[in-house]
Amino acid sequence: MEIDKIYYSSHFGKAFRTLPLVAQKQAIQKENIFRTNCFDKSLKTHKLKGKLDNYWAFSINYSYRILFEFTAKNEVAFIDIGTHSIY
Repeated sequence: MEIDKIYYSSHFGKAFRTLPLVAQKQAIQKENIFRTNCFDKSLKTHKLKGKLDNYWAFSINYSYRILFEFTAKNEVAFIDIGTHSIY
């Protein structure tokens, strides 16, 4: 599914700026893939459970992931970015 619009929370922006430069570059590359197909196999997109059951996540690399939610058809909001501890 192609994503037409991505909204960024202020928390996401702050968390992104604290990432190592290598992880920032990887996140930008993965976002480009995400925009084309949010369920691309390389992203490992998955729905979360429990208190975060309205959210989804995809992997940037082995250590980092992006937490997001669908806000409308073909629109998402990036909520957080970081290690698995963001869950």
